[in-house]
Amino acid sequence: MDFEAVWVSVQLAWCTTVILFVFGLPLAYWLAVTRWRLKFLLEAIVVLPMILPPTVLGFYILIAVGPLSPLGRTYEAVVGRSLAFSFQGLLLASVLYSLPFAVRPFTAAFAGVDRRLVEASWCLGVSRLRTFFRIAFPLSWAGILTGVILSFAHPLGEFGVNLMVGGNIAGVTRTVSISIYDDVQAVNYSQAAMTSLVLLASSFLALSVTQLVNRKTLSAMTTRPDRTALPTGANWCSSIRRARRRRLR
Repeated sequence: MDFEAVWVSVQLAWCTTVILFVFGLPLAYWLAVTRWRLKFLLEAIVVLPMILPPTVLGFYILIAVGPLSPLGRTYEAVVGRSLAFSFQGLLLASVLYSLPFAVRPFTAAFAGVDRRLVEASWCLGVSRLRTFFRIAFPLSWAGILTGVILSFAHPLGEFGVNLMVGGNIAGVTRTVSISIYDDVQAVNYSQAAMTSLVLLASSFLALSVTQLVNRKTLSAMTTRPDRTALPTGANWCSSIRRARRRRLR
């Protein structure tokens, strides 16, 4: 087994997961709560990497990070080396390609949070940031965990985008999937089978954990008491304020 390629893949998956967690959560929360009419355009852009062939996406990313692009020229002027066919360029491509696998579960989780709880927190004078971390985030933990798992598992098996943007540089951009391709090209089927088995096991484990989390979350949601009689909107805030005044008396 090519442990060097495994290490590159793990680094790529870890960095991709961290970046998508930091930047994907705010984007997903905004998509879940905003009433912007053109929101569907941004949602389409987020989902687009799931529809495009990996080679097509990889080609456009390669053009965007190449030495003739503004981004590529700026990066090369600052860092002194090309962004294309580097780990940093590969990471950028991985983040873009894995974006829907993180944002979609995050958005679905935030959309399932009872809006009345968020409004009640606002009525009690809690800031939006504290409300997010004390109400929305804990209630969405299952979807967030699903997005994190998928964000980590997806870059491990990606081939087309990695090869287009990162190439096949040992210790830098050669990932597990590219290593399997090299072994097959060299008729080293036993090595390819061993590495493929590792990817198969990791993918199965990630999907099993995801399904288990979703199953427990769905079971908890079906056993919750009915809250349809609770007030909403302005009536909900008025009820909170009246309850606070009674307690102060």
